[in-house]
Amino acid sequence: MTPDSRLDRLQSRSLPGAARLYVAGDRRSRARGLAGLQRLSPDHALLLAGCRSVHTLGMRFALDLLWLDAACRLIRLDAHVAPRRLRTCLRARAVIETSAGCGKRFAALLAAARV
Repeated sequence: MTPDSRLDRLQSRSLPGAARLYVAGDRRSRARGLAGLQRLSPDHALLLAGCRSVHTLGMRFALDLLWLDAACRLIRLDAHVAPRRLRTCLRARAVIETSAGCGKRFAALLAAARV
């Protein structure tokens, strides 16, 4: 069992380079997010649609946050957001959470895949 295997219950999309984008599609999965995981594989990320603000309460590792507009274009990248923090991007319509240091890679993969 991998550290992030509870994400396997969520819908997901394959991205180039064997990366996987999990989709938190309901209220419960969005509220839980990545909280409580020991770590997240560098090839995995979580998409929170309809989200303009996130917290890292309950996180055990730092995150990179990729803020997306309505057309799923990157509008901001918050790198190395530590646990117990709050971040907001009012122009965003979605956010992708991934392990710290993986944000630029996921931004490039999203651009290539046109998610």
